[in-house]
Amino acid sequence: MSDTPTETWEVRKPAVDGDRGLVASQHYLASEVGAKVLSDGGNAVDAAVAAGLAIGTVEPWMSGLGGGGFMLIYSAATGKVEAVDFGMKAPAALDPADYPLSGNQGGDLFAWPAVIDNRNVFGPHSIAVPGYVAGMSLALETFGTRSWQASLAPAIALAESGMAVDWYAAIKILAGAQTLAGFEESRRTYMPNGLPPMGEWGGPIPTIKLGNLARTLKRLSDAGAGDFYDGEIARTVAADAQAAGSRLTAADLAGYSARVVPAVSAGYRGAQVHAAPGLTAGPTLHHALSLVEQAVDPTGTAPDAEAYGAYAAALLSAYETRLATMGDADEQTAPSCTTHLTVIDGDGNMVALTQTLLSLFGSKVMLPETGIMMNNGIMWFDPRPGRPNSMAGGKRPLSNMCPTIVEAADGSKFALGASGGRRIMPAVLQLLSFMTDYGMDLDTAFHCPRIDVSGTDVVRTDRRLPDAIATALAGRFETSPADNAVFPALYACPNGVALAADGQAKTGAAYVMSPWAKAVAAA
Repeated sequence: MSDTPTETWEVRKPAVDGDRGLVASQHYLASEVGAKVLSDGGNAVDAAVAAGLAIGTVEPWMSGLGGGGFMLIYSAATGKVEAVDFGMKAPAALDPADYPLSGNQGGDLFAWPAVIDNRNVFGPHSIAVPGYVAGMSLALETFGTRSWQASLAPAIALAESGMAVDWYAAIKILAGAQTLAGFEESRRTYMPNGLPPMGEWGGPIPTIKLGNLARTLKRLSDAGAGDFYDGEIARTVAADAQAAGSRLTAADLAGYSARVVPAVSAGYRGAQVHAAPGLTAGPTLHHALSLVEQAVDPTGTAPDAEAYGAYAAALLSAYETRLATMGDADEQTAPSCTTHLTVIDGDGNMVALTQTLLSLFGSKVMLPETGIMMNNGIMWFDPRPGRPNSMAGGKRPLSNMCPTIVEAADGSKFALGASGGRRIMPAVLQLLSFMTDYGMDLDTAFHCPRIDVSGTDVVRTDRRLPDAIATALAGRFETSPADNAVFPALYACPNGVALAADGQAKTGAAYVMSPWAKAVAAA
């Protein structure tokens, strides 16, 4: 039957407390890297940069040197929230004529007509100018205390030891195998014998080397971040990309810069909600929150049917406005490869960092000389001309990233974010409401059932919702019950950290359904 649960266990992942700070991420090794930085005296940005660099070596289908993202930073000393924008942008020589429409609909991937050969989705024509290295370097220089070399050291060590391919990693590689097989270096790395490495029952977990990534990370450490944009790495990246057929040039890399900008902030029931600005989901989050605030007066300790109905109606309206005025790729059912991590240090500084290659394994193109898996940021553009998010050389596309930091009316604070394409913002909105409107702590909020409304008319409902709430939603909207499961991941994958109103107690929580996600406290 179509409504049969895909998984039958009940999973809990308790939140973690830590006086000296915590790191929550989608991979336990990255969380451990960040927590060690905090233990050694680094601040929240130091920990986020080291963990972010490390996670690109242990879940490389999610993010890495070839991607981009946003980092949101709360300073306990100044009370300011600022963002580091290191989003991807189109190569200057991008030609919309390279993306002719096929005459077919885009199906699951797009809300507009498909492009011939899906060349905006994977392959060399899907590659945008990566901003990740510039963003990490700028964040460290502006807000951090540690050196670039120290920040890269854990990532280098992990890359040298190789990525463990357990059952979860094997599933991720299998999910991208069909398109990975079309690119020689990607196929050689992830499917050396035509299939992902699989350990034998009772045997050791196999590992794979991520091409020349370790060598590139060492060069980046020795030569500095600038080498990625105007040095040996830049020249190698451009040459490999062009050999594959991309329009990315050394001039594109040399002309790229990350930037520090104010967060976009708005009030919500006495709280201040700070989100990523510009071409992100931050402005849409504020729009949806304003609709929820008008629609329902929260009571009790958990949302009722009226509240969930308000979430659904607000998200439907906000996405209608977003898609009509801003443009957006329909990633609702497309494999997403974004990752998110959150950090709080002993002084109460907080970071919400979202970094991405966009789709699973990005463009699927691993550059052979550097081992860098390149993004497919061109997928974020509308291939039709004359629209808000149409393609153009040097242009930045709209994205779904939504790192968020909240200052509650009672003086408590928390940082949130998620991976999951369009599903990110609905998850952030509901977790924010659970904590702000119903007084939930981080642990309770992360175990509370959510719905998902992210660009279609269908309201996806977690089967754990009480029957009365599910029935009420079905009476107002077209609904689709679905498990919040390990695989397939039909809801966003959030994590967060929180600071109690007393300014002392600190908590971290990771995505409950991931076998890898973990919150780790500093020792």
